[in-house]
Amino acid sequence: MGIFKKEKKTIGLALGGGGVLGAAHVGVLRALAENNIPIDYVSGTSIGAFVASFVAAGKGWKEIEEIAKQLKWLDVSKISFPKMGLLSNKKMGTLLQETIGDIRFEDTVIPAAMIAADITNGEKKILKTGDIASAVMASTCIPGIFTPIQREGDLLVDGGIVENIPVSPLKDFGADIIIAVDLISHRYIQKPENIIEVLLNTFDFMIMNVSKGYAQQADILITPNLSGASRVDTDQTPELIDIGYQTAKDVLSRDSIRKKLKMIRSGNSKP
Repeated sequence: MGIFKKEKKTIGLALGGGGVLGAAHVGVLRALAENNIPIDYVSGTSIGAFVASFVAAGKGWKEIEEIAKQLKWLDVSKISFPKMGLLSNKKMGTLLQETIGDIRFEDTVIPAAMIAADITNGEKKILKTGDIASAVMASTCIPGIFTPIQREGDLLVDGGIVENIPVSPLKDFGADIIIAVDLISHRYIQKPENIIEVLLNTFDFMIMNVSKGYAQQADILITPNLSGASRVDTDQTPELIDIGYQTAKDVLSRDSIRKKLKMIRSGNSKP
């Protein structure tokens, strides 16, 4: 009887959408690093795609935190007057190229994928080839606010309308355990004060329903309580990072979760 060496089991991280609330993802990354939990695959939708791009490029949580704390709404958008959006997010693509370079999915340190939606037919698009900047721009392109992105023949918008918690790409990668971060489900939506917030609230209500099924597919679900937080106010970034960190730390400290992660890392196929 032969002796077979067990292959290392892998962990995938799914970062969900939620506008500026995505700063909480940075806190989650810190908690994972402090618990020595490796990320073998990463996926992102909307702002989750933005954060995932840095993870894929090999950036640590401290570097990502510095970027997040310096980021302002106008750094990643500008007024636009085309037919299909109030704003353009071309600045986001420029910021990514300046920060992580003109990197392609094929060249990432950690395999990655982003979720977008084809606005012409509603199809989900899993982006995992080609340049990352255009993929992130597409995934973060909230319909009605940002101008849709042309990419490889498709007209793409925010992936939140089809899969706001991007677990399916991680399954495609073959991740043995999926850690997902849901920024929306526990959020109390504030009364809107301008047209941007009206559109964002409408978008949130829609993706809340989409998120439920995907959240249930995660092995470990982290849901920071971001009640009352604004989707556009970047001044709250430090607080959001801390909430993400404390929530993830609490989840990862549970005995059942610690046992599951220990068994995965040891190569046991039954977490």
